[in-house]
Amino acid sequence: MINTPIKIGPYALPNNLFLAPMAGVTDRPFRQLCRKLGAGMAVSEMITANKTLWASKKSLLRANHIGEPEPRSIQIAGADPLMLAEAAQHNVEHGAHIIDINMGCPAKKVCNVMAGSALLQNEALVTDILEAVVKAVDVPVTLKIRTGWDPEHRNGVTIAKIAEQSGIQALAVHGRTRACAYKGNAEYDTIAAIKSAISIPVIANGDICSPEKAKTVLEQTHADGLMIGRAAQGNPWIFRQILHFLEHDTLLEAPAIPEVQQVLIEHLHALYDFYGDYTGVRMARKHIAWYSKGLRNGNPFRQQMNTFEQPQEQLDFTEQFFNNLAQSETIAA
Repeated sequence: MINTPIKIGPYALPNNLFLAPMAGVTDRPFRQLCRKLGAGMAVSEMITANKTLWASKKSLLRANHIGEPEPRSIQIAGADPLMLAEAAQHNVEHGAHIIDINMGCPAKKVCNVMAGSALLQNEALVTDILEAVVKAVDVPVTLKIRTGWDPEHRNGVTIAKIAEQSGIQALAVHGRTRACAYKGNAEYDTIAAIKSAISIPVIANGDICSPEKAKTVLEQTHADGLMIGRAAQGNPWIFRQILHFLEHDTLLEAPAIPEVQQVLIEHLHALYDFYGDYTGVRMARKHIAWYSKGLRNGNPFRQQMNTFEQPQEQLDFTEQFFNNLAQSETIAA
């Protein structure tokens, strides 16, 4: 058994699996779904430290965690210590139990304003930010980083030590540099070096796409936990599959077609309720595409789905598609 639950501040998590924060993906409906299917923690999409945008519809939706189980972790992003400190206070006042600081996002629009993983170039600024945020709130503060700015500047160990000294209570590490984006293989040796250099919990992130890979990453890095991002898109069952494998060393079967259908339909309803019909339909399209990836006749299904403008059209076509799949499987059997 290498699945040892993590404690962050006063919060003892049910297990050591985290849903990674992903812009445009890890909204409240998806976070709730992944928690239901086994994730021990789900971190919000990043919320800007720019207070002039806090009242925007996008920011309000990203900060909406009504009905989510404790602890609720809200990720903030920015490059100014005082603004980030104020953002942390604002989110705690609105129900955040944990504040997570984004120093891992490689997106150009984030790095171009010296936020996200661009901050790793400036260790003094990293120190100022972490100390300011930790001092500003009385809840645990966590940090998400990459291994460095580029392969010639892997300063993840130094940043990790700064984080621990600044009062950060858990560190998530994506095993690539900012320059690597999502290309190449994750650097588990660097994550292992970071883990050996600090005593706070370290969560390994990057290329964890199966139960077997999850166990391998834990063994290679000696990390305290795992953070799953892209592999959960359209496959929220990955959390319960990993948990089962870590606990029993046997693989769960993939969810049957009726369960995929049920979970997707419930997810669609949650999206419509959360965003409203217009935006909900558009947000649903990418999730439908992920759920149907690899399924028979999935491509024409996705193409047709992208033409629908009303929730009921999506729901009806989804029911029809999965009913046909279940019927064809019954006939084949």
